[in-house]
Amino acid sequence: MWVWILFITLVIIFLALDLGVFHKKEHIIKSKEAGIWTAIWVTVAFSFSGIIYWLFSSGLVENPTGLTPNKAVLKYITGYLIELSLSIDNIFVIAVIFQAFKIPPIYQHRVLFWGILGAIVFRGLMILFGVALITKFDWIIYVFGVFLLYTAFKMLKSDDSHFDPKNSWVFLQIKKIYPITGTIKDNHFFVKRMGITAATPLFVALIIIELTDVLFALDSIPAILAITANPFIVFSSNILAILGLRSMYFLISRMLAKFRFINYSLVVILAFVGLKMLFAHQVELPEWVSLTVISVSLIAGMVASLVIPEQSE
Repeated sequence: MWVWILFITLVIIFLALDLGVFHKKEHIIKSKEAGIWTAIWVTVAFSFSGIIYWLFSSGLVENPTGLTPNKAVLKYITGYLIELSLSIDNIFVIAVIFQAFKIPPIYQHRVLFWGILGAIVFRGLMILFGVALITKFDWIIYVFGVFLLYTAFKMLKSDDSHFDPKNSWVFLQIKKIYPITGTIKDNHFFVKRMGITAATPLFVALIIIELTDVLFALDSIPAILAITANPFIVFSSNILAILGLRSMYFLISRMLAKFRFINYSLVVILAFVGLKMLFAHQVELPEWVSLTVISVSLIAGMVASLVIPEQSE
């Protein structure tokens, strides 16, 4: 239990330093700064694999499936890369939400900070629930597998360019419950005008991002559960990927148009982990196979986007 407490404490310290020290003064995050922070978060995440090795070799963390330290590290890295790759699609949606509600770049980091804080809580609950289901009901792994294959097919056929947050069900429900103003006053989520407290576009964007992340978690968490059902590996790999999402957003949101084939990489990854779940009891793939498929899919999507010329309409 103390391992979980220490990890969650570490996450809280990271978040406090982020908002209270490094981003105490709000500013527009340029690509160079975002690149540095992305490199820092990725380094922290990969360095944590050493902690995973130590925890599993010393027996300090719960290990019901008897994972060796080397296998635990491979499963952690694979889970981290899955979450990181699926976050790319999330970044596109966040960019559309910010654009739709005309959120100034100077306040986008603040919205993402509180969005990720909520995402950590929701994902923690979903991970515990998912692990409990797989542990208690062996057949649930097939349900997750079919769901991931369906998601991959839906992603292949869908066109995200038609997504309009202002016509979404969430936005319409917020309008029914609480007054909304189109005015942005500094970094406030609420403003009081003529005796009425109204939600600003910052708050509306935050809520939509929060609920959108929950929908994305329905894909990413089963995908990581296809790799391992060890709760600490699933939670740590997921949360460390989420912590780096903000800086990654500012780094690649401006380049998403260039990586037009990355969506196919995500389809391949989701389809692969879905099939792995469906055949989990018949075929046991080595961890390096999963790691290779995920890495090659991402690299292939990026290279194809840069090499293949875009056809004009």
